[in-house]
Parts: sequence; C-alpha cells; structure tokens
Amino acid sequence: MAQRCMTLLLNKKATHEYEIEETVQAGVVLTGAEVKSLRNKSGSLHGSHVQIVDGVPVLLNAQITPYKFADNREYNPKRTRALLLKKKEIIRLKTLQETQRRSLVPLRFELLGGRIKLIVGIGRGRKQYEKREKKKKQDLARAAQRELAL
Repeated sequence: MAQRCMTLLLNKKATHEYEIEETVQAGVVLTGAEVKSLRNKSGSLHGSHVQIVDGVPVLLNAQITPYKFADNREYNPKRTRALLLKKKEIIRLKTLQETQRRSLVPLRFELLGGRIKLIVGIGRGRKQYEKREKKKKQDLARAAQRELAL
C-alpha cells in the first residue's frame, strides 16, 4: 500500500539559492509539542542548514513555532535538532560536503505514513548571474504561456 505524503513546511528560497542535484530523506528528533506544531504547519526553514558535527547530522537554525497548548517556558524555537540517517549515508554526505564542496540544504518537512521526515537537498550554491538567468528564463516561459492562452 502506498504511503500518503503531505508537505508541512517548505523552504521556498532553497531552489533559488542552490542548484539541487539530489535529495535525501532523514528522520528528525522532535519533542511531542514540536510534532503538533509542525502538523499545524507553523514554523520556518528560512535560513536553516544541515551540518555534520562529530559524525552526527544536525539541523541548525530551523524555527518551529511553540505549540500554544504545551508548556513552553524553556522552549527554544531555533534549537539544534539531530537528524536520523544511516551511517553509510552520513559518511557519503560528509565526503560530498568536504571534497566536492556541496551544501546540505533542508528543502521541506513532510508527513509520511504518520512520521515527520526532513527532505535534505544536496547541491551547490548558485552565483548571482545564474540566479538572474534562471529568473529571466522563467519570465520568458510565463510570457509564452500567457500568449498561448490568449
């Protein structure tokens, strides 16, 4: 039976800032209140990134808004969250990061079969002129679509 997949949070700037070559699905260590908050689609991946620290992949700077019905006295919305990946995958990502200078960018949080997963993109940063070229191509394609619709 196919699992249902629902996007909870999306990093809209990631595809603009980076050229994503492939994606990896990772589990995330969350508290119960964070899970409820993500299911309400409240939070942001803007400005967040993934790093491998002492052999453990972590999600840095991702904001998950406090759940309003939970005890949030000592809750830090931008805390560091550990990612769950297989050892082989961690080693592969670390070598890609160090040798080929690739970035690990969080793309989106998904609800997959009752579990929250983080989709991490492996890519390289775009230069400013590449961003402008991409935008120009999108505008031309949009104008052509408009002409065809008339």
